Amino acid sequence: MASKSIPAGTGRAALSALIKEGSPLGPLKVMAKHVGRFFQIPIPGFRPFVVFGPESNRKVLVTERDNLFWRNTDPVTDLLGRGVLVTDGAEHDHYRELMEPPLHPSRLPFYSQMMIEQTDRVSSTWKDGEVVDMLVESRKIALLIIMQTLFSKDVWDDLPRIWEPVLKAIKFISPGMWILWRNLPRPGYKKPLKVLDDYLYYIIADRRMGTFEQDLLQHLVDAGLTDKVIRDQMLTMLIAGHDTSTALLAWTFALLGQHPEIHAGVVQEVDTMDRSPLLDQVIKESLRLYPPIHIGNRRVAEEMKFSQGTVPAGERMFYSIYLTHRDPAIWENAEQFCPERFSRGRKTPPFSYVPFGGGPRSCIGAAFGQAEARIVMARLLRTHTLEFTNHKIHPHMGATLEPRPGVRMRVKRRERD
Repeated sequence: MASKSIPAGTGRAALSALIKEGSPLGPLKVMAKHVGRFFQIPIPGFRPFVVFGPESNRKVLVTERDNLFWRNTDPVTDLLGRGVLVTDGAEHDHYRELMEPPLHPSRLPFYSQMMIEQTDRVSSTWKDGEVVDMLVESRKIALLIIMQTLFSKDVWDDLPRIWEPVLKAIKFISPGMWILWRNLPRPGYKKPLKVLDDYLYYIIADRRMGTFEQDLLQHLVDAGLTDKVIRDQMLTMLIAGHDTSTALLAWTFALLGQHPEIHAGVVQEVDTMDRSPLLDQVIKESLRLYPPIHIGNRRVAEEMKFSQGTVPAGERMFYSIYLTHRDPAIWENAEQFCPERFSRGRKTPPFSYVPFGGGPRSCIGAAFGQAEARIVMARLLRTHTLEFTNHKIHPHMGATLEPRPGVRMRVKRRERD
């Protein structure tokens, strides 16, 4: 069968969930509940297949990964060009091989102090007792870190110049009406995206005339790639690398703010220990509930068979990390924030926890992103008290899954002996 039939009333329930939550995540959960781990979205002009669960994840990420194309005709490909995220086959493998050394876990100790310094730089602008948006502040920190780490570029003074272009680039690739109408005019993007391009080409030109650095940019330059291909890899890492870290940090702040007892426990540990096991568990649970890359978008090259149905060749298929991570058949109290579930090791099936994907194309920056989250969170919890203002937050499906309208917290510098 090509797709599983949808029970009567499911469409109305999905629409009700969309209205209530204001997000497509609600309807996806309704479909999953009533149809199962394989279904087709019933929207005229946009009928992708959706799969989730360990079996599907294994097929998509490992056993049948060569039957799927990452490159699609959509704004992500338009923006990233020949970036490693939107290329396939030998071309992807070549770029990934060039880019892995600077992101290898062995390099992380060299980045730790810089991450702390950039975190302090941002927090030094906070006034005692003021309310700040940790979504915005996390983005500042993540941008400073990714640019310094991968391109040896201090962008502190340039943040006003690139801030809006970066946000425009993220919005350009976020879900929107272009899904239904591919050629729909999208005014307002050309100028800011050119500003971002010009900035990256300036960095490339400066490096070609400057000194050697042991960073990602140098690996790309030394490989003899053209400026355009280097730009594509830089923009891929800039957008994907900082936006995922932004979402992870912001959601972790939000979850700690909403659970003061766990928040207090983490603060106690970071104050007295070099590394907090509870903080590690909180970050893992944040990634479970709100995986920054919550869905994978593929094009099926040849027919794929799953236990509940078949996806014909040429169709668009999504594998939902979000639905896998909240599947009650896998996770006890799946909708609840329970960091302790990670305290004794996971007892869930393989491929049931995939916040960074899996297999040969797993996220190239997975270790980097988790280390960054630990370092930034621990630093801010040691230096500041952060009090959540108890406003409502909902997940927004942009380029990543981020908390909207933000994470407002009252900050105050801690006086420590």
